[in-house]
Amino acid sequence: MDMNSYKVIVSRETENVKVEVLSFDSLKGSSDIRTAEMLFYAQNTGMTLKMVRVTLSNSKVRVEPGALYYMKGNLEMKASTGGGLFKGLKRKMLSGETFFVNEIHGTGEIYLEPTFGHFFLHNLKENETGIIVDSGLFYGGTEGLKIDAVMLKTISSAFASQEGLFQTRIKGNGIAIMYSPVPEEEIQRFTLANDRLFVDGNFALMRSENIKYKVVKSSKSLLATSVSGEGLLHRFEGIGNVWIAPTQGVYEKMATDHGLRKLAKVPGSMNTETTTSKK
Repeated sequence: MDMNSYKVIVSRETENVKVEVLSFDSLKGSSDIRTAEMLFYAQNTGMTLKMVRVTLSNSKVRVEPGALYYMKGNLEMKASTGGGLFKGLKRKMLSGETFFVNEIHGTGEIYLEPTFGHFFLHNLKENETGIIVDSGLFYGGTEGLKIDAVMLKTISSAFASQEGLFQTRIKGNGIAIMYSPVPEEEIQRFTLANDRLFVDGNFALMRSENIKYKVVKSSKSLLATSVSGEGLLHRFEGIGNVWIAPTQGVYEKMATDHGLRKLAKVPGSMNTETTTSKK
């Protein structure tokens, strides 16, 4: 790949793995006039094609099924249960993910599928709290990470959040690669110190493992809830971090036929139910 055709916009590395997000400044090879027109408008709004490159040095990386684009070097693809037979069965039965996971071992460069979407890299340490992420966000992880499914504390929260009964937990020592519905600079991180964060919609992307999550009424009083216009809120409390994507619902509204018209009206309770983070 010509190094002049892309730039590295994000880079994280451990002792034997480097993970980079590559961005292509422009795509000039279209021979179809309609495709060229779409590329012109996309590139003039700042949209760029991105892909993840993982450089291994006698190590391994786990990638989601279908994520591999191509690879070069002394590398081997292996199917793994992701921590043993029990963990494979648990992942399959609880979260609906595949029984086997793809692991690439060895030394070389691995390129994952390109997208006009966004990626978010997160470093985890062995002695730090793990994170819980929304369904569909986990895209890959380096050696040393443990990925499994955790159950939401209440069934009502699972249905109200529209995220399902189980979410993905990531802990250990390594780099987690996640697909993000918005650019990384538009993600807000809130640090809680025994206080609370309330979100009107399901655009919270991930949280520290020890943060308690629950869907609650906006007020204890039924009358106050009915007149507030808010209804249900997503409540996060405890000690740790919560990452939210406040612009996610805006992009999704703009993709609909009457999205711009809705966004031009007097702001009100959006109760933003997002979809792009889900598989």
